[in-house]
Amino acid sequence: MLVVFPFLAALTASVSWATGIVLAQMPAKALGAFAFTRIQLVACSLLVTVLSSVLGLWQSIDWGYWPAFAISSAVGVVLGNLAMIECLRLGGPRITELLLCLKAPIVAFLAYVWMGEVLGPGDLLGGAFVIAGLLIAIQFGGEDRQRHEGLGRQLFPVLMLGGMAAGFQGLGFVALKPALENGAEPVAIAAIRLSGAAVLVVLMGALPTSIGSRQNQQSHRGVSPYLLFRTIVPGVIGYVIASSLLLYAFANMEAAIATILGSLSPLFVLPILWLVEGKKPNSQSVLGAALAVTGGAVIVGS
Repeated sequence: MLVVFPFLAALTASVSWATGIVLAQMPAKALGAFAFTRIQLVACSLLVTVLSSVLGLWQSIDWGYWPAFAISSAVGVVLGNLAMIECLRLGGPRITELLLCLKAPIVAFLAYVWMGEVLGPGDLLGGAFVIAGLLIAIQFGGEDRQRHEGLGRQLFPVLMLGGMAAGFQGLGFVALKPALENGAEPVAIAAIRLSGAAVLVVLMGALPTSIGSRQNQQSHRGVSPYLLFRTIVPGVIGYVIASSLLLYAFANMEAAIATILGSLSPLFVLPILWLVEGKKPNSQSVLGAALAVTGGAVIVGS
């Protein structure tokens, strides 16, 4: 039953990301995507770096895995997030979430090619239930259904950006699995990937012709302490807590299953919005959640 602990870690990561998504809406709109991401990455990288130093977690890191750390920072965090944000801007949240469901099969393929991981029948069945439930909840639970129907010529770039985001983020986590299996502490790994990503984003923002530079001039003039606090809190929940929990799951179970269970934030957003904003989930969303729970039970029992 040791699988229960990484299973719960991946689920808790999904809950954390869902909470962060809800909390991030206001500051993200106020600051813009690039400035919002930069503040979060810089603050969270400093936090986990200090935490890793205080707890003495750096001793668990084998720096021979530095190429994997670089891939995870540059590709998984920076490119993956930028592609996701642009997909979200062009296509809306529902089609973005649908496309990010591609992360699980991409991770399964990468883990098979890279590490020879093969899923058992129970894992495959449970994973299929979870993905089906997730797709149903997103497909029928969104409020922007008509938005992607009028995308027209933008549909191809939206599909391309969503696929790139899923692939980049999946590769960023799979690249770290060997280091995690070698005993690296998830919090220290999170510190490395966030610090590398923060440096890259700061450098990108410093370029005079970059999007980040323009957003910096527009949004940082009026950043109040309250807005700064509202920006950092969801970052800590997502980048620090959720990422560390998912990295722990990656170290202790198959990468594809960890990815599936760690991608359930669209389901958990529904009850959170119900509690916070009074938006009651519809019957299709409840059906999707029930399928996902069934799939999780199959995975644990297999």
